[in-house]
Amino acid sequence: MFDLFAAGFADDPYPHYARLRETAPAYRHPLGFWLLSRYDDVARLQRAPHSVDERDLTEIPVWKRDGDVPVEANRPMRGLSMLDQNPPRHTRLRRLVAQAFTRGSVEALAPRVGELVDAALDRVAATGDVLGELAFPLPFTVISELLGTRPVEHTRLRELTGILVRALEPLTGPELQAEIRAANDELTELTRELIGWKRTHPGDDLVTALLAVRDGDEVLTEDELLAQVMFLYIAGHETTVNLIANGILALVRNPSQARLLRADPSCAAAAVEELVRYDTSVHLMRRITVDPVVVRGERIPAGSFVVACLAAANRDPEFWGPDADVLRLDRPDAHRHLSFGAGIHHCLGAALARLEARVAFTRFVRRFPSAEVAELRWNGRINVRGPAELTLAV
Repeated sequence: MFDLFAAGFADDPYPHYARLRETAPAYRHPLGFWLLSRYDDVARLQRAPHSVDERDLTEIPVWKRDGDVPVEANRPMRGLSMLDQNPPRHTRLRRLVAQAFTRGSVEALAPRVGELVDAALDRVAATGDVLGELAFPLPFTVISELLGTRPVEHTRLRELTGILVRALEPLTGPELQAEIRAANDELTELTRELIGWKRTHPGDDLVTALLAVRDGDEVLTEDELLAQVMFLYIAGHETTVNLIANGILALVRNPSQARLLRADPSCAAAAVEELVRYDTSVHLMRRITVDPVVVRGERIPAGSFVVACLAAANRDPEFWGPDADVLRLDRPDAHRHLSFGAGIHHCLGAALARLEARVAFTRFVRRFPSAEVAELRWNGRINVRGPAELTLAV
Protein backbone atom coordinates (compact mmCIF):
# COMPACT_ATOMS: atom_id res chain seq x y z
CA MET A 1 0.00 0.00 0.00
CA PHE A 2 2.71 2.49 0.96
CA ASP A 3 6.40 1.73 0.65
CA LEU A 4 8.60 4.41 2.20
CA PHE A 5 11.62 2.57 0.88
CA ALA A 6 10.57 2.17 -2.75
CA ALA A 7 13.20 3.13 -5.32
CA GLY A 8 12.92 6.81 -6.13
CA PHE A 9 10.51 7.57 -3.27
CA ALA A 10 12.73 10.25 -1.73
CA ASP A 11 13.29 11.93 -5.11
CA ASP A 12 9.57 12.60 -5.57
CA PRO A 13 7.31 11.37 -2.78
CA TYR A 14 4.29 13.49 -3.70
CA PRO A 15 2.58 10.97 -6.03
CA HIS A 16 2.91 8.41 -3.22
CA TYR A 17 1.36 10.87 -0.77
CA ALA A 18 -1.57 11.53 -3.12
CA ARG A 19 -2.27 7.81 -3.39
CA LEU A 20 -2.07 7.47 0.39
CA ARG A 21 -4.52 10.35 0.97
CA GLU A 22 -6.97 8.89 -1.50
CA THR A 23 -6.86 5.22 -0.54
CA ALA A 24 -5.74 4.95 3.10
CA PRO A 25 -5.68 8.31 4.93
CA ALA A 26 -5.35 6.50 8.28
CA TYR A 27 -3.02 3.63 7.50
CA ARG A 28 -1.40 1.08 9.77
CA HIS A 29 1.99 0.31 8.26
CA PRO A 30 3.40 -3.23 8.53
CA LEU A 31 6.39 -1.79 10.41
CA GLY A 32 4.09 -1.10 13.36
CA PHE A 33 3.12 2.58 13.14
CA TRP A 34 0.11 4.56 11.97
CA LEU A 35 0.37 7.10 9.16
CA LEU A 36 -2.00 10.07 8.74
CA SER A 37 -1.99 12.13 5.53
CA ARG A 38 -5.11 14.34 5.36
CA TYR A 39 -4.82 17.98 6.42
CA ASP A 40 -7.62 17.97 9.01
CA ASP A 41 -6.36 14.79 10.67
CA VAL A 42 -2.74 15.98 10.85
CA ALA A 43 -3.75 19.41 12.18
CA ARG A 44 -5.89 17.78 14.86
CA LEU A 45 -3.05 15.47 15.89
CA GLN A 46 -0.62 18.38 16.19
CA ARG A 47 -2.88 20.25 18.59
CA ALA A 48 -4.00 17.28 20.69
CA PRO A 49 -2.23 16.64 24.02
CA HIS A 50 -0.57 13.43 22.88
CA SER A 51 2.89 12.37 24.03
CA VAL A 52 6.28 12.76 22.35
CA ASP A 53 8.02 10.53 24.89
CA GLU A 54 8.67 7.11 23.37
CA ARG A 55 8.59 5.51 26.81
CA ASP A 56 4.80 5.88 26.51
CA LEU A 57 4.68 3.36 23.66
CA THR A 58 2.74 0.18 24.38
CA GLU A 59 3.81 -1.36 21.07
CA ILE A 60 7.36 -0.69 19.93
CA PRO A 61 7.54 -0.33 16.12
CA VAL A 62 9.84 -2.68 14.24
CA TRP A 63 12.51 -0.08 13.52
CA LYS A 64 12.76 0.80 17.20
CA ARG A 65 13.53 -2.82 18.03
CA ASP A 66 17.17 -3.41 17.16
CA GLY A 67 17.88 -6.96 18.21
CA ASP A 68 18.37 -7.04 21.95
CA VAL A 69 19.16 -3.32 22.20
CA PRO A 70 16.43 -1.56 24.19
CA VAL A 71 14.47 1.31 22.70
CA GLU A 72 16.31 3.77 24.98
CA ALA A 73 19.49 3.30 22.94
CA ASN A 74 17.65 4.47 19.81
CA ARG A 75 16.66 7.83 21.31
CA PRO A 76 18.85 10.71 20.10
CA MET A 77 20.21 12.92 22.87
CA ARG A 78 19.03 10.17 25.27
CA GLY A 79 15.50 11.52 24.90
CA LEU A 80 16.38 14.57 27.03
CA SER A 81 15.90 17.36 24.49
CA MET A 82 12.67 19.33 24.50
CA LEU A 83 11.78 17.52 21.26
CA ASP A 84 11.15 14.38 23.33
CA GLN A 85 9.66 15.91 26.47
CA ASN A 86 6.07 16.37 27.62
CA PRO A 87 4.88 19.03 30.06
CA PRO A 88 5.91 20.02 32.65
CA ARG A 89 9.54 19.25 31.67
CA HIS A 90 8.95 20.48 28.12
CA THR A 91 7.48 23.74 29.45
CA ARG A 92 10.50 24.32 31.66
CA LEU A 93 13.07 23.56 28.97
CA ARG A 94 11.34 25.63 26.31
CA ARG A 95 11.03 28.61 28.63
CA LEU A 96 14.78 28.61 29.20
CA VAL A 97 15.61 29.09 25.52
CA ALA A 98 12.52 30.80 24.10
CA GLN A 99 13.71 34.37 24.68
CA ALA A 100 16.45 34.02 22.09
CA PHE A 101 13.87 33.11 19.44
CA THR A 102 11.21 35.78 19.95
CA ARG A 103 10.23 37.76 16.87
CA GLY A 104 12.00 40.87 18.16
CA SER A 105 15.20 39.01 18.96
CA VAL A 106 15.19 37.35 15.56
CA GLU A 107 14.48 40.51 13.57
CA ALA A 108 17.50 42.12 15.23
CA LEU A 109 19.56 39.54 13.33
CA ALA A 110 18.29 40.76 9.92
CA PRO A 111 21.32 42.94 9.07
CA ARG A 112 23.71 40.09 9.84
CA VAL A 113 21.62 37.65 7.81
CA GLY A 114 21.68 40.11 4.91
CA GLU A 115 25.48 40.31 5.06
CA LEU A 116 25.80 36.55 5.05
CA VAL A 117 23.37 36.12 2.15
CA ASP A 118 25.09 38.74 0.00
CA ALA A 119 28.49 37.13 0.57
CA ALA A 120 27.01 33.69 -0.17
CA LEU A 121 25.43 34.88 -3.42
CA ASP A 122 28.81 36.21 -4.54
CA ARG A 123 30.15 32.69 -4.10
CA VAL A 124 27.14 31.17 -5.88
CA ALA A 125 27.83 33.52 -8.82
CA ALA A 126 31.32 32.03 -9.06
CA THR A 127 30.48 28.35 -8.53
CA GLY A 128 26.73 27.85 -8.99
CA ASP A 129 26.74 25.72 -5.81
CA VAL A 130 23.59 26.72 -3.95
CA LEU A 131 23.85 24.06 -1.28
CA GLY A 132 27.52 24.45 -0.41
CA GLU A 133 27.73 28.24 -0.67
CA LEU A 134 24.32 29.43 0.59
CA ALA A 135 21.81 26.89 1.89
CA PHE A 136 24.19 25.23 4.34
CA PRO A 137 26.57 27.99 5.54
CA LEU A 138 23.83 30.57 6.14
CA PRO A 139 21.80 28.78 8.86
CA PHE A 140 24.91 27.03 10.20
CA THR A 141 26.67 30.34 10.77
CA VAL A 142 23.59 32.03 12.23
CA ILE A 143 22.86 29.32 14.80
CA SER A 144 26.55 29.04 15.71
CA GLU A 145 26.71 32.78 16.41
CA LEU A 146 23.41 32.71 18.31
CA LEU A 147 24.64 29.87 20.51
CA GLY A 148 28.07 31.49 20.85
CA THR A 149 30.03 28.39 19.95
CA ARG A 150 33.60 28.67 18.73
CA PRO A 151 34.33 28.23 15.01
CA VAL A 152 34.56 24.56 14.14
CA GLU A 153 35.35 22.51 11.08
CA HIS A 154 31.86 21.98 9.76
CA THR A 155 32.29 19.11 7.29
CA ARG A 156 32.19 16.39 9.95
CA LEU A 157 29.40 18.12 11.88
CA ARG A 158 27.35 18.25 8.70
CA GLU A 159 27.89 14.53 8.14
CA LEU A 160 26.95 13.66 11.72
CA THR A 161 23.79 15.77 11.82
CA GLY A 162 22.72 14.32 8.49
CA ILE A 163 23.01 10.85 9.99
CA LEU A 164 21.35 11.73 13.29
CA VAL A 165 18.22 13.29 11.78
CA ARG A 166 17.50 9.94 10.16
CA ALA A 167 16.46 8.83 13.63
CA LEU A 168 13.26 10.78 12.88
CA GLU A 169 12.39 8.39 10.04
CA PRO A 170 10.63 5.03 10.14
CA LEU A 171 13.69 2.90 9.50
CA THR A 172 14.65 -0.68 8.98
CA GLY A 173 18.02 -2.35 9.43
CA PRO A 174 20.25 -2.57 12.49
CA GLU A 175 23.23 -1.21 10.53
CA LEU A 176 21.64 2.22 10.13
CA GLN A 177 20.49 2.25 13.75
CA ALA A 178 24.07 1.51 14.83
CA GLU A 179 25.31 4.35 12.59
CA ILE A 180 22.79 6.72 14.17
CA ARG A 181 23.86 5.74 17.69
CA ALA A 182 27.52 6.28 16.78
CA ALA A 183 26.74 9.71 15.32
CA ASN A 184 24.78 10.57 18.45
CA ASP A 185 27.74 9.63 20.65
CA GLU A 186 30.23 11.59 18.56
CA LEU A 187 28.00 14.68 18.42
CA THR A 188 27.49 14.47 22.18
CA GLU A 189 31.25 14.59 22.76
CA LEU A 190 31.70 17.48 20.31
CA THR A 191 28.92 19.37 22.09
CA ARG A 192 30.53 18.64 25.45
CA GLU A 193 33.77 20.17 24.15
CA LEU A 194 31.93 23.26 22.86
CA ILE A 195 30.21 23.77 26.21
CA GLY A 196 33.53 23.34 28.01
CA TRP A 197 35.06 26.04 25.80
CA LYS A 198 32.12 28.35 26.48
CA ARG A 199 32.61 28.00 30.25
CA THR A 200 35.96 29.75 29.88
CA HIS A 201 34.80 32.08 27.08
CA PRO A 202 31.40 33.44 28.22
CA GLY A 203 29.58 35.98 26.10
CA ASP A 204 26.20 37.47 25.22
CA ASP A 205 24.87 34.25 23.75
CA LEU A 206 22.48 31.39 24.39
CA VAL A 207 24.93 28.80 25.71
CA THR A 208 26.30 31.28 28.26
CA ALA A 209 22.70 31.98 29.34
CA LEU A 210 21.96 28.27 29.70
CA LEU A 211 25.11 27.79 31.76
CA ALA A 212 24.08 30.66 34.03
CA VAL A 213 20.65 29.27 34.86
CA ARG A 214 22.23 26.12 36.26
CA ASP A 215 22.95 28.16 39.41
CA GLY A 216 19.47 29.67 39.56
CA ASP A 217 16.07 28.30 40.40
CA GLU A 218 15.76 26.53 37.06
CA VAL A 219 18.61 24.09 37.29
CA LEU A 220 19.68 22.16 34.20
CA THR A 221 21.49 18.92 34.79
CA GLU A 222 24.66 18.35 32.79
CA ASP A 223 22.87 15.83 30.55
CA GLU A 224 19.93 18.20 30.01
CA LEU A 225 22.29 21.02 29.10
CA LEU A 226 24.09 18.83 26.60
CA ALA A 227 20.81 17.70 25.04
CA GLN A 228 19.38 21.23 24.63
CA VAL A 229 22.55 22.66 23.07
CA MET A 230 22.87 19.66 20.78
CA PHE A 231 19.21 19.89 19.77
CA LEU A 232 19.38 23.64 19.09
CA TYR A 233 22.56 23.22 17.07
CA ILE A 234 21.02 20.51 14.89
CA ALA A 235 17.51 21.93 14.58
CA GLY A 236 18.88 25.44 14.06
CA HIS A 237 20.48 24.56 10.77
CA GLU A 238 19.57 21.11 9.44
CA THR A 239 15.93 21.79 8.56
CA THR A 240 16.61 25.34 7.34
CA VAL A 241 19.33 24.12 4.98
CA ASN A 242 16.71 22.07 3.16
CA LEU A 243 14.03 24.75 3.44
CA ILE A 244 16.29 27.21 1.60
CA ALA A 245 17.50 24.69 -0.98
CA ASN A 246 13.98 23.41 -1.68
CA GLY A 247 12.64 26.95 -1.98
CA ILE A 248 15.32 28.11 -4.40
CA LEU A 249 14.84 24.98 -6.49
CA ALA A 250 11.08 25.65 -6.64
CA LEU A 251 11.66 29.26 -7.70
CA VAL A 252 14.10 28.23 -10.44
CA ARG A 253 11.65 25.61 -11.70
CA ASN A 254 8.76 28.11 -11.60
CA PRO A 255 10.17 31.26 -13.24
CA SER A 256 6.79 33.00 -13.37
CA GLN A 257 6.61 32.83 -9.57
CA ALA A 258 10.19 34.05 -9.25
CA ARG A 259 9.22 37.04 -11.40
CA LEU A 260 6.36 37.83 -9.02
CA LEU A 261 8.73 37.94 -6.07
CA ARG A 262 11.32 39.94 -7.98
CA ALA A 263 8.69 42.49 -9.04
CA ASP A 264 7.23 42.87 -5.56
CA PRO A 265 9.64 42.08 -2.70
CA SER A 266 6.94 43.17 -0.23
CA CYS A 267 5.24 39.81 -0.82
CA ALA A 268 8.33 37.99 0.49
CA ALA A 269 6.78 36.93 3.80
CA ALA A 270 3.77 35.38 2.04
CA ALA A 271 6.08 33.80 -0.54
CA VAL A 272 8.05 32.05 2.20
CA GLU A 273 4.85 30.51 3.59
CA GLU A 274 3.87 29.16 0.17
CA LEU A 275 7.33 27.81 -0.55
CA VAL A 276 7.35 26.07 2.84
CA ARG A 277 3.90 24.63 2.10
CA TYR A 278 4.81 23.54 -1.41
CA ASP A 279 7.93 21.55 -0.53
CA THR A 280 8.57 21.45 3.19
CA SER A 281 11.88 20.16 4.47
CA VAL A 282 10.33 18.17 7.33
CA HIS A 283 7.89 15.62 5.94
CA LEU A 284 7.01 13.60 9.03
CA MET A 285 6.07 14.33 12.64
CA ARG A 286 5.41 11.76 15.33
CA ARG A 287 3.17 11.45 18.37
CA ILE A 288 2.36 8.67 20.82
CA THR A 289 -1.36 8.51 21.55
CA VAL A 290 -2.30 8.89 25.21
CA ASP A 291 -5.89 7.77 24.59
CA PRO A 292 -7.52 5.74 21.82
CA VAL A 293 -8.49 7.91 18.83
CA VAL A 294 -10.66 7.23 15.81
CA VAL A 295 -9.47 8.63 12.47
CA ARG A 296 -11.40 8.03 9.24
CA GLY A 297 -13.14 5.06 10.83
CA GLU A 298 -9.89 3.47 12.05
CA ARG A 299 -9.40 3.00 15.79
CA ILE A 300 -5.86 3.83 16.88
CA PRO A 301 -5.12 2.40 20.36
CA ALA A 302 -3.51 4.32 23.19
CA GLY A 303 0.27 4.03 23.20
CA SER A 304 0.50 3.85 19.40
CA PHE A 305 3.26 5.45 17.35
CA VAL A 306 1.51 7.81 14.92
CA VAL A 307 3.36 9.49 12.07
CA ALA A 308 1.72 12.60 10.64
CA CYS A 309 2.76 13.27 7.06
CA LEU A 310 3.10 17.04 6.96
CA ALA A 311 4.09 17.12 3.29
CA ALA A 312 0.99 15.14 2.28
CA ALA A 313 -1.27 17.38 4.38
CA ASN A 314 0.31 20.50 2.89
CA ARG A 315 -0.93 19.40 -0.55
CA ASP A 316 -4.31 17.95 0.44
CA PRO A 317 -6.79 19.16 -2.22
CA GLU A 318 -9.66 18.77 0.26
CA PHE A 319 -8.18 21.73 2.13
CA TRP A 320 -6.10 23.63 -0.46
CA GLY A 321 -8.28 23.12 -3.51
CA PRO A 322 -7.58 21.52 -6.90
CA ASP A 323 -4.31 23.48 -7.39
CA ALA A 324 -2.73 22.11 -4.21
CA ASP A 325 0.21 20.75 -6.23
CA VAL A 326 0.85 24.14 -7.86
CA LEU A 327 3.25 26.77 -6.51
CA ARG A 328 1.34 30.06 -6.10
CA LEU A 329 3.19 32.76 -4.17
CA ASP A 330 -0.05 34.74 -3.91
CA ARG A 331 -1.94 31.89 -2.24
CA PRO A 332 -3.90 33.75 0.46
CA ASP A 333 -4.01 30.98 3.06
CA ALA A 334 -0.49 29.57 2.58
CA HIS A 335 0.36 30.50 6.18
CA ARG A 336 -1.96 27.70 7.30
CA HIS A 337 0.57 25.05 6.27
CA LEU A 338 1.52 22.55 8.97
CA SER A 339 5.29 22.54 8.49
CA PHE A 340 6.18 24.29 11.75
CA GLY A 341 3.83 22.28 13.94
CA ALA A 342 1.26 23.66 16.35
CA GLY A 343 0.39 23.89 20.00
CA ILE A 344 3.10 23.50 22.62
CA HIS A 345 5.42 21.86 20.10
CA HIS A 346 5.23 24.64 17.51
CA CYS A 347 8.73 25.07 16.09
CA LEU A 348 10.75 27.27 18.42
CA GLY A 349 12.94 28.50 15.56
CA ALA A 350 10.16 29.23 13.06
CA ALA A 351 10.73 33.00 13.12
CA LEU A 352 14.45 32.53 12.53
CA ALA A 353 13.88 30.10 9.65
CA ARG A 354 11.39 32.53 8.08
CA LEU A 355 13.86 35.41 8.33
CA GLU A 356 16.70 33.47 6.74
CA ALA A 357 14.44 32.17 3.96
CA ARG A 358 12.91 35.60 3.29
CA VAL A 359 16.27 37.28 2.86
CA ALA A 360 17.73 34.39 0.84
CA PHE A 361 14.79 34.09 -1.57
CA THR A 362 14.31 37.80 -2.27
CA ARG A 363 17.99 38.48 -2.87
CA PHE A 364 18.42 35.31 -4.90
CA VAL A 365 15.67 36.12 -7.43
CA ARG A 366 16.98 39.67 -7.78
CA ARG A 367 20.57 38.53 -8.29
CA PHE A 368 19.90 35.58 -10.61
CA PRO A 369 16.84 36.23 -12.81
CA SER A 370 17.78 33.57 -15.38
CA ALA A 371 19.08 30.73 -13.20
CA GLU A 372 18.62 27.18 -14.42
CA VAL A 373 19.28 23.81 -12.79
CA ALA A 374 22.59 22.30 -13.87
CA GLU A 375 22.98 19.47 -11.32
CA LEU A 376 20.44 18.09 -8.87
CA ARG A 377 20.74 15.10 -6.56
CA TRP A 378 18.42 14.44 -3.63
CA ASN A 379 19.69 13.45 -0.20
CA GLY A 380 17.69 10.20 -0.19
CA ARG A 381 16.02 10.90 3.15
CA ILE A 382 12.39 10.16 3.86
CA ASN A 383 11.95 12.92 6.40
CA VAL A 384 14.33 15.91 6.43
CA ARG A 385 14.34 15.97 2.65
CA GLY A 386 16.24 18.22 0.29
CA PRO A 387 19.00 18.25 -2.30
CA ALA A 388 22.35 16.67 -1.54
CA GLU A 389 23.62 18.64 -4.52
CA LEU A 390 22.10 21.69 -6.20
CA THR A 391 24.21 23.46 -8.78
CA LEU A 392 22.78 26.19 -11.00
CA ALA A 393 23.78 27.82 -14.24
CA VAL A 394 23.49 31.45 -13.17
